[in-house]
Amino acid sequence: MRRWGRGVPENAEGAFLALHMLLSMSIELHHLRGFLAVADEKHFTRAAKLMNVSQPTLSRNIRRLEELLGRRLLERTTRQVALTAAGESLYDQLHFLIPRLEAVLRPEPEDDVFRVGFAWGFPTGWPQEVIAGFEEETGVPVRVHRHDAALAGVDRGDADLAILRGRIVAPGMKVVTLLCERRIAAVSTQSELAGREEIGWLELADQQLVLNEVSGTTNLADWPVDRRPSVSAVCRNFDEWLEAVASNKGMGVVPEFVGRQHIHSFVSFLPIPDAPRVPLNLVYPQRGGHPLVPRFVALAQDALGGPAESGPGTD
Repeated sequence: MRRWGRGVPENAEGAFLALHMLLSMSIELHHLRGFLAVADEKHFTRAAKLMNVSQPTLSRNIRRLEELLGRRLLERTTRQVALTAAGESLYDQLHFLIPRLEAVLRPEPEDDVFRVGFAWGFPTGWPQEVIAGFEEETGVPVRVHRHDAALAGVDRGDADLAILRGRIVAPGMKVVTLLCERRIAAVSTQSELAGREEIGWLELADQQLVLNEVSGTTNLADWPVDRRPSVSAVCRNFDEWLEAVASNKGMGVVPEFVGRQHIHSFVSFLPIPDAPRVPLNLVYPQRGGHPLVPRFVALAQDALGGPAESGPGTD
């Protein structure tokens, strides 16, 4: 068996080669950390407490390490623990290797980014203008990420700000409405409605409705209690919703911009002139949020012609 030299590896490659040799012998990191703790404390009970394991467990781990290396590392007496020559040699290596390994494996703090979440249908035009201006002005990159959740991750700390449509119920969140979008009906090209030029809002009550219950902008409460459509399918994201409509499982209602994108060859879109409009909102925590949120909001408002309605996250 190779003897441990007393020299310290001079670079990370040497450190990892030495550690790889240890691990290839079925030696595990908890064996090595336990040995270092005992070597530093010179006491099994104190070392076990430091490692948050029982003293018998730590003793077994040290014995296993000695068996795998084929040499005694510690001299144990009833009153003290001392390193053998082999133990001192191993300690010289490990007290350098283990901290360096942990430092390499420890994730570096991310560069500051501003995270914008959305649930589906990211707008085109003004957001791209706002993001470019924000990055140029602040030097902070913007990361846009889709979350299939009602609040697009802003409530869980996965986004600093979310762009969301519809009436937002979100205690603890600030809601700034930038604009309101017209709604259109989405129907399968196989549907008898596909040949219509438009459809009335209350006419939809006679149809089967496909609902996106997680991130959709339409629900039954948008119609009068006595004039509501029946629900034929419930989906959990926009893609599932779109395929259900394309398969003629029912019709759906979406903001007008969806129809302008012509996103599915088996779906037609009909204007609904008298439909209630859909708010487009910026949503972010009322307290403890990213310090650059106000700047992003201001740029968005400027891009769309000035401040709009804002308020707490309640319906």
